[in-house]
Amino acid sequence: MPARRPVPPPPGQRPQQGPPASPPEGFRQPRGGRPVPPPGREPDLITHHAHNGTDDFGRDPYDDGYDDAAFNEFADDVEPQDELDEKGKKVLTPAQRKKRRWKIARRVAYACVGLFFVVPAIAFVITYFLVDVPTPDSIKSLQNQPITYYDASNQVMGRELPPGGDRQLLKPGEVPEVVKHAVYSAEDATFETNSGFDVTGILRAVWNQVSGGQGGGSTISQQYIKQATQNDAPTLTRKWTELAKSFKMNNQQSKEEIITSYLNIVYFGRGASGIQAAAKAYFNKDAKDLNASEASLLAGLIQGPGRSENQDYAQRRWAYVMDQMVANKWLRADERATFQYPTPIPKNANKEQNSGKLTYQVQQRIKDELAAKGYDENKLFSSGAKIYTTIDPAAQDAAEKAAADGMKGQTDENLLNALVAVDPKTGGVLAYYGGPEIVKDANGKDQIAQDRANQARNPGSSVKAFDLTAFLKMGKGLGETFDGSNNRVLGGRTVRNAGDSASCGKDCTVAKAMEISANTVFYDMVLNVTKPSRVAEAAKEAGVKVSPNGKSILYTDDNNISLGGGGTAVTPEDMAAAYASFASGGVYHEQHFVSKLTNNQDEVEFDQNNIKTNPAFDDDAAKSQQIAGNVTEALVPVIDHSKLKCPSGHECAGKTGTQQYTAKADDPASYKDRNAQTWMVGYTPSVSAAVWVGGDGNKPLHDPKNKPIFGATIAGPTWQNFMNLYLKGKPAEKFDKVQAIGKDVNDVTTTQSKPSDTPSITTTPTTPESSESTEPSDTETNTSKPTRPTRPGPGETPTFPLGNTSGGGGGVAKPPGAGPG
Repeated sequence: MPARRPVPPPPGQRPQQGPPASPPEGFRQPRGGRPVPPPGREPDLITHHAHNGTDDFGRDPYDDGYDDAAFNEFADDVEPQDELDEKGKKVLTPAQRKKRRWKIARRVAYACVGLFFVVPAIAFVITYFLVDVPTPDSIKSLQNQPITYYDASNQVMGRELPPGGDRQLLKPGEVPEVVKHAVYSAEDATFETNSGFDVTGILRAVWNQVSGGQGGGSTISQQYIKQATQNDAPTLTRKWTELAKSFKMNNQQSKEEIITSYLNIVYFGRGASGIQAAAKAYFNKDAKDLNASEASLLAGLIQGPGRSENQDYAQRRWAYVMDQMVANKWLRADERATFQYPTPIPKNANKEQNSGKLTYQVQQRIKDELAAKGYDENKLFSSGAKIYTTIDPAAQDAAEKAAADGMKGQTDENLLNALVAVDPKTGGVLAYYGGPEIVKDANGKDQIAQDRANQARNPGSSVKAFDLTAFLKMGKGLGETFDGSNNRVLGGRTVRNAGDSASCGKDCTVAKAMEISANTVFYDMVLNVTKPSRVAEAAKEAGVKVSPNGKSILYTDDNNISLGGGGTAVTPEDMAAAYASFASGGVYHEQHFVSKLTNNQDEVEFDQNNIKTNPAFDDDAAKSQQIAGNVTEALVPVIDHSKLKCPSGHECAGKTGTQQYTAKADDPASYKDRNAQTWMVGYTPSVSAAVWVGGDGNKPLHDPKNKPIFGATIAGPTWQNFMNLYLKGKPAEKFDKVQAIGKDVNDVTTTQSKPSDTPSITTTPTTPESSESTEPSDTETNTSKPTRPTRPGPGETPTFPLGNTSGGGGGVAKPPGAGPG
């Protein structure tokens, strides 16, 4: 074993003298070869340092304390120490410096790779799994399509555009290749091969931004994401998530699905969203019929739809897209040379021709009906609904003309009118007129008018058809007799007729009472035989809709319902529908405007024509028919009594109605005979129509001669005019004959009082006054207790000001007072 090298002495000591391995000078070897503990110190235990080979300070006692490194310079096998500069740093050789520079460069490169590639890649993967891509369900609101309305002859009545404009959706596979290639050329030539984003496109967009050039770097997938999410915020966060969504979408959906979805929502100008709507708006053709030139123009407008009418811009964009189609080999150069710039049709020139019968009032009633069935506006727009209505253009024309003719020459500015016609065979509304659509407000500005056909009014004596229905349902017949004399005290109140012409003596048959509209008979009938609740039930069975399904009110807490006054109020639509149940032979068909509803792919949502109908007045269809037939038999003579005529070749039946004006304390004396509401409701086997002419509430109405108006003054002639116009040229028709219920009127002999030449109206129970009017009037009631008010039943608040505040009026009914006729 080689000898140990000498160790230099610690600082402050002299080097060792003598042969190697000899103790230093002055060193005294302890005896026994073991250190001696200092005086007074206890002997170390065997576990102490000495017995573990170390002293009290943890050092090897045989270590001489010298660092061998100090003698390395004298050793042959040890490299010399590095040379240090003045700052104490190692002086590197050129090779070492080059090696160090490459080491730093590698570390910077690693950091850059981590910063610009690894970290973004990890972040992209995380984002990929966190984001959701647009689905057809999530962008339904962006794919809203117009609602198309059709009349009863399947002709377009009109179209209602969604808030986002016109849109007609195509399915995957329906977009022609020439259109897709044009759009690729304009927006994203690598669409078919990229993964949702294009790196070169992004770099090109950055360069364009820096150099002031034009063009973005978004692919079609990214543009679709942006439009589908409606997020166009100029932020890095939006762009980052857009890239992730685009990439994810391309992994989940086919290219065909993506391009179709994109072309269904992208805006092209002229209010057209989607390629199909754009093809219609610019060239009045379907997308499948577009050629390369037309497709190029539309594709070129995607970047600037707001400049679609700028010819210079449009032509530049068209030329660019055409050239790009050639460059991408989607169009041959020789084909390109043959195409000229396609001239679009004039703006709005492609609006579909329609019958013009889609009035605002009809449109709102249609929407109300569909909303009640669960089809709100959002559902209709999202499905591109096709609504097939029951509106007959001929009937609508006749209704509007008859309503206008009836108001000609009238000088009372308070007069309003409405007309509704219903098909008894289906319940479909054939015509609907609720008054003018636009009126002037107090400042002379145009405003949408109220729909008078959907406002509840006191029906007056036209409600007596329901009195009779309830009576017949009890097995009573038209031959039953009542005291039809004037000024009868019934239920503690004095009820009056409209003079001798509306009175028929002590033994008045129900049939005669209906013909002359004797109030005392029907008030007695309801008060003492049927009771008000049965009348209300009969009206509802016929088709009158009360809350919560309708606006009409059938008030049964007093007997005013018998004469159509007090809290009872019915809409013109309900009156036409209810009388249609008589015209149909006792079959109830719910009134409706919509016969069928489909989506834009013609898939049927519901078909009203397939809905089963029920007997109206009895579970037994034959019994219901018998009841309706007896009502019709009673109403037929009313037409002639009211000085009206049926259309040529058509049997008809009906009833007028009049509601008297409730005079105020400061009114002129002549107002006491004025009326506030007038009606005519009648039918043939093929059409039932209700005409209302009245004021907006309790208004004293008059004719051009300043005389009171009655049901036969304006409403009656308007109804007659409508029936003649609509039924002209249609086959003749007659009512079915039925067996009489109860006592047959033909078996009864009664003594009728002689009617006077002019109807009279009494204002007190004992002092009759002769009326100056020569028009046949409907009946009225009067009582001897003019103070005790009554109110509509719970939850039956009138939906519209009804005018009168006393008996027979609207709103709050005061039983005594001028009654309805």
